[in-house]
Amino acid sequence: MSLKRVLLLVGPTAVGKTGVALDLAKHLDCEIISADSRQVYKFMTIGTAKPTEEERAAVPHHFIDIKYPDEYYSAGQFGEEARRCIAGIFVRGKHPVVVGGSGLYVRALVDGFFGEQIADSSVKESLRCDLQKHGLPALYLRLSKVDPVTAERLPQTDPQRILRALEVYEITGTPLSSFQEKQSSPAEFAPHIVGLNLDRARLYDRINRRVDSMLAAGLIKEVRDLLKRGYDPQLNALQTVGYQEVIAHFSDVLTYSDMVALIKQKSRNYAKRQLTWFRKDSRIHWHETHPHVAQDILDEFCVRSA
Repeated sequence: MSLKRVLLLVGPTAVGKTGVALDLAKHLDCEIISADSRQVYKFMTIGTAKPTEEERAAVPHHFIDIKYPDEYYSAGQFGEEARRCIAGIFVRGKHPVVVGGSGLYVRALVDGFFGEQIADSSVKESLRCDLQKHGLPALYLRLSKVDPVTAERLPQTDPQRILRALEVYEITGTPLSSFQEKQSSPAEFAPHIVGLNLDRARLYDRINRRVDSMLAAGLIKEVRDLLKRGYDPQLNALQTVGYQEVIAHFSDVLTYSDMVALIKQKSRNYAKRQLTWFRKDSRIHWHETHPHVAQDILDEFCVRSA
């Protein structure tokens, strides 16, 4: 029996994925699954470029505003839950369209990833204290001893993922890499992955203009409101480009102009990392963003689905 095909739309930040997805929805009876690791969080709307309420009313969207900023959520959880969501969309007689720039989320959905939720707030807090007391190199060395496979594939400068791997080991006594090897399983659908891109100058210009638009739309107030709600600036959710720099501005670490420049720079750097990730996947069919690219994508998808 042939597998049902699922269209996935990926690419760097600000390349136009949301707009293209909405254009696709005009011709394809679909529901959209957001594969964005930050759009899952409530109260983080402007800085994560979520679709507007009107856009979400026009086309059903999933995995937006499903968690509070202090709640744990992983790529593995997303992979499992999004697979179930896709199955439900097919049952409703519609087409699932996955849209997002979080490469790890896309990988978890398509190829399988560590899906078991293993978390303990006390262990997490203890590791954070160790990080402050001993520094990241000491924690990376600890990880190298208990889980050399994970340590080898992680950057030594990535505190979030180093702490996460140590958390899994301390809770279970089993390396994170062992769980990933056992849990990995491909999805029961045929992925058709489309990548959107622009030449560097145009993409960077769009990124810069998006940052200006976010600030004009109230990004600073959004961050201030998050802090007023009592959310710790050190939360994983708030370790996001845009939010970090505004928080630093509040602390007088950055002037306003330096804050704006740094958000733009880090957003451009993030786009570059996204492209590096996605270009490693030979399954992706690349298209340049243009006014009629949705029709090109739809034609290609329909031909391959026939």
